[in-house]
Amino acid sequence: MADGKRRQGGTAVPLDGGWGWVIVGCCFMVTVCTRAVTRCVSIFFVEFQAHFGADYSATAWIHSLVDCSTMLCAPVGSLVGNRWSCRVAVMLGGLLSSCGLLLSSFSTSLELLYLNMGVLTGLGFALCYTPAIAMVGCYFQRRKALAYGIAMSGSGIGTFVLAPLVQLLIELYSWRGALLVLSAFVANLCVCGALLRPIPLQEDEDEAKEEDGDEKLSEDAELAVKLSKESEDSLLSSQLQRRRCFGSGFLSSKEYRFLLLPDFLGLAVSFLFLASGCSLPFVYLVPYALSVGVRHQQAAFLMSILGVIDIVGNITFGWLTDRRCLKPYRLACYVFSVGMEGLCCLLVPLLRSFPLLVPFAVLYGYFDGAYVALIPVVTSDLVGAPYLSSALGVVYFLHAIPYLISPPIGGWLVDVTGSYTGTFFLSGAAMLASSLVLSIVFGIRSYCRRLSAVAKDARRKPLPAILSDQSDCFMAFNKEAVSQTAAS
Repeated sequence: MADGKRRQGGTAVPLDGGWGWVIVGCCFMVTVCTRAVTRCVSIFFVEFQAHFGADYSATAWIHSLVDCSTMLCAPVGSLVGNRWSCRVAVMLGGLLSSCGLLLSSFSTSLELLYLNMGVLTGLGFALCYTPAIAMVGCYFQRRKALAYGIAMSGSGIGTFVLAPLVQLLIELYSWRGALLVLSAFVANLCVCGALLRPIPLQEDEDEAKEEDGDEKLSEDAELAVKLSKESEDSLLSSQLQRRRCFGSGFLSSKEYRFLLLPDFLGLAVSFLFLASGCSLPFVYLVPYALSVGVRHQQAAFLMSILGVIDIVGNITFGWLTDRRCLKPYRLACYVFSVGMEGLCCLLVPLLRSFPLLVPFAVLYGYFDGAYVALIPVVTSDLVGAPYLSSALGVVYFLHAIPYLISPPIGGWLVDVTGSYTGTFFLSGAAMLASSLVLSIVFGIRSYCRRLSAVAKDARRKPLPAILSDQSDCFMAFNKEAVSQTAAS
C-alpha cells in the first residue's frame, strides 16, 4: 500500500490514493510553477518598456515565446520522460527554467530576454509539464478525473496568489530582484521531480511460466494471434506490456503508433480549433469591458472572477465526472464544456455592462476549468496510461502555434472592424467547431464499431441458429397479427 501499487495475479496496478496523492500535489506545484508563472510574466511588461524603451508589441513577444516554447517543446518532455523517467525530466526542467529566470534578471536587452526567459525558461517548463501530468494517470484510475482536477487547479490558484505577490516584489526589489525570487521559487520543481516515483504498470511473468513448456508457448502464440486481430485498443495495450511507467525501456517509434488511430486524429483536429479560440477571451475581456464603459477596477475584477471560478471548475467537474453515472460519458462532458464556452463567447457582444459581464466570467471560467481538467483524462481514456506521456506531448504541441498567432489575429480584427465583435465571434466559432468535429468523429466511430460488432456476431452464429431466430420472429409477428384481428 505504501508504494502506491498492489498486486493482482502478478500484475502491479495503481491505487487511487496513497502515494498517488503526493503525485497529485507535485503536479499541482508543477502547474503553479509553469502555467501560473507564465501568466505572471505580463506583469513585468511595464517595467520592461520603461527600462528598455520598447513598445508593447516588442515586450509582448516575451510572453508569447514562453507560452509557445512550453507547448512546442512538450514532445521533448515526453521523450525525456519515456527514455529515462519523468523524475529526470522534471528535475532537469526545473534546473533549466530556474537558470533561465536567473539569467533573465541580468539581461541587458530585450533580445537576451527573448532567449533567456522566452526560450530557455519555456524549454524547462516543457520538460516539467507533460511528464508530471502523465504521472497522475499512472497512479489513478477510479478517481482519475478528480485527481486531474486538483492537479490542474494549480494554474488558477497560482495566478490568484502570485499576481499580487509578483507586483509587490517588483515594488520592493525592482524587476531584476523579482526575477531572482521567481528563479528560486521555480527551483522547487527539482524537489517536485524527486518525489515522482515511477510505478510498474505490468510486470514480466515469463520466468515464472517457463516451466510450463511448449504447451504454454503454444497457448501464448494463439493468444498473440487473437490480440493481433483485435481493435486499436488491444494494439495500444500490447506495446508496453513489459515496461515500467516512464522508468525503463528504450525509445521506439512504436510508442507513437497511436498517431495513426482515427480517434486520436479526430481529437487532434479538435484541439487545433480549441487552441485557436480559448486564449482570446483571456486577452481581450478586459479591453472589451473598458470599451463598453466598465471601470478599470471592475474590469480587473472580471478577470479575478474568471480565475477563481476556473479553480472551482477544475475540482468540481473532475469530481462529477468520476461518479459512476457520468464516468462512461467523460468525452461527452468534455464536448459539452467546450461547446458551452463557444456559446458564451458568441453572446459577449450583447453584454455591454458590468452586471451582464459577471455571468459570462462565471460561466466561461467554470467551463474553462472543466475542459482543462478533462483534457488528460480524455486522452488517457483514448490511448491508455502507457502512451499517455507521448500523447500529451503531441496534444500540447498542437496548442503551440494557435497560442502564438490567435491573439495577433484577434487584434487585427479589432483594428479592421473597430470593435471586439469579430474577435469574440472567432473565439466562439473555433470552440464550437472543436466540439462539433469531436462529436462527428466519435459518433461515426461508435456507429462503425456497432456495425462491426453486429457483423462479427452474425459470422460467429451458425446458420441454423440464424434461421431459428428468423422463424421465431416470424411466428411472433403472426401471433400478434392474429390477436389484433381477433380483438378488432
